[in-house]
Amino acid sequence: MKNIRNFCIIAHIDHGKSTLADRMLEITGTIEKRKMKEQILDRMDIERERGITIKLQPVTMNYENYILNLIDTPGHVDFSYEVSRSLAAVEGAVLLVDAAQGIQAQTLANLYLAIEQDLTIIPVVNKIDLAAAEPEKVKNEIIKLLGCSENEIIYASGKTGKGVAEILQAVIERVPAPKTSLQPSPSQGEGGILRALIFDSNYDEYKGVVAYVRVFDGGIKKGDKIKLLAAKAVSEALDVGIFKPDYQATGELKTGEIGYIITGFKEVGECRVGDTVTIANNREFKTNQSRIEIKPLQGYKEVKPMVFAGIFPREGNEFQELRDAMKKLKLNDSALIYENEHSHALGFGFRCGFLGILHLEIFQERLRREYNLDLIVTVPSVAYKVYKNNGEQVVVRTPQQFPDRELIEKTEEPWVSLDVITPKDYVGAVMALAQDKRGAYKNTEYINESRVILHYEIPMSSILTDFYDKIKSVSSGYASINYEFLGYREVKVVKMDILVAEEPIESLAMIVYEDDAFKQGKEIVHTLKENLPKQMFVLKLQAAVGGKIIAGERLSAMRKDVTAKLYGGDVSRKRKLLDKQKKGKKKMMASGKGSVEIPSDIFIKILKR
Repeated sequence: MKNIRNFCIIAHIDHGKSTLADRMLEITGTIEKRKMKEQILDRMDIERERGITIKLQPVTMNYENYILNLIDTPGHVDFSYEVSRSLAAVEGAVLLVDAAQGIQAQTLANLYLAIEQDLTIIPVVNKIDLAAAEPEKVKNEIIKLLGCSENEIIYASGKTGKGVAEILQAVIERVPAPKTSLQPSPSQGEGGILRALIFDSNYDEYKGVVAYVRVFDGGIKKGDKIKLLAAKAVSEALDVGIFKPDYQATGELKTGEIGYIITGFKEVGECRVGDTVTIANNREFKTNQSRIEIKPLQGYKEVKPMVFAGIFPREGNEFQELRDAMKKLKLNDSALIYENEHSHALGFGFRCGFLGILHLEIFQERLRREYNLDLIVTVPSVAYKVYKNNGEQVVVRTPQQFPDRELIEKTEEPWVSLDVITPKDYVGAVMALAQDKRGAYKNTEYINESRVILHYEIPMSSILTDFYDKIKSVSSGYASINYEFLGYREVKVVKMDILVAEEPIESLAMIVYEDDAFKQGKEIVHTLKENLPKQMFVLKLQAAVGGKIIAGERLSAMRKDVTAKLYGGDVSRKRKLLDKQKKGKKKMMASGKGSVEIPSDIFIKILKR
């Protein structure tokens, strides 16, 4: 254990975590140069396309007779749960700060998570090769934040490789070696009986359920009978190994190491993140003095989804394929929560809970790409607490569940504490936006003479869709945000239905503020008018609250030129053909052939209206 160091890289989005990890893999010779490519730890195509890390990724490196286990983490607020799981598996964290952008909102959020875990922090100023870099200024920000000395901060460039060797050396010197909490056992080695924490898991088409583990006590070998303490499931370790970053079988994992176990489980739900792996039939074992009970390792706080949306297969016969895909994605996305849902219009599907809009976008994109599913995604909403006149309390996650207005005594919505870091030149614009979004100002904190943190309390629904984009817009891209759940507060909201061709579209219904219903209804029907394909008949586009139409638009019909064959003659011939066409369109609507299919991309366009 003395030569093992476990650490992760934490930073705000786009501060260079994956690029720095690339240089570490090069310097340690973990990956051959001919196999090297940019962002090699970002395993999914969607991560490369968007330039963001979505999934944590562990890798084992050998450097100067030390085993260095690195976990690369995401930087976006929607994937902070991935960061918290990574921190529970390591003893140290490299805090990466962009030399041009300085400390950002998610930098602070991830740092506080690391401090809660009592990890050793190694501060690094990255991207010092940029023309806009101000390393001295950023260094002073870090000193003020951490209270560390100047010589503890390392200057580096993930692009050129400068300072990367110094970071690895600092990990060896500053991060403590793993410790075991159990007494030695002759059969299980120096760490006693096996206790390994599952910090992530994956479903492999050929290997089945694979658990990503940190071994805290004891060890495990290929062929050992294993047991999950919380799930009480028993199986066999079909294979054991480390990440290089692909699976590399070693046959065993010892105390302090990070690696994988091919569990042999057939059901993905049996291997949950946060569970403890031990040796089967060894819940207790004897020492010379006493009997010791093997207690589960501390797992993770149950994640609270903030955004809810319905996901339905466009074709009803694909429901089973969607169910299987959801189970597999749930295994390596433990922040996802879902339950069965039935809609009269959309059939069978799932009501899913997400940490944010980006989480939702990435999830539905993965379902489409990895499982070739054509989906309908309903407009996202938050969870409301509704108190009825009869004393009953219900949690409403869909507009369809929202009771009639006359049955409601009061409604409460979730609020979050919001931190916005921005240059002081943009404070006015940011405050105006936060106020427009119903935010309650708390106070202002200065990082330095040119950058501030604005603290707000704001409804979750106000930052659900376009808030992040608007913050970036009003601050010329310089501001960053982070938020945490606060609690529920009373609010006046109503259910708004969207009608297309006088038929309510269930997937477009939403819960909106009572005083904002007209504005939102007008925006939505206008968005539909701009984006829906024209039909052979005129489309009525309407927004309604409680059966009352509050906004409307008309989408003109696609019209074939039925008079093209005429080359002259009496004008009545032209009118006769046009009247015949007009009657045909009315007949089409009356016979029920005028139904309209809503393209799936319409839902995202409405979100970003």
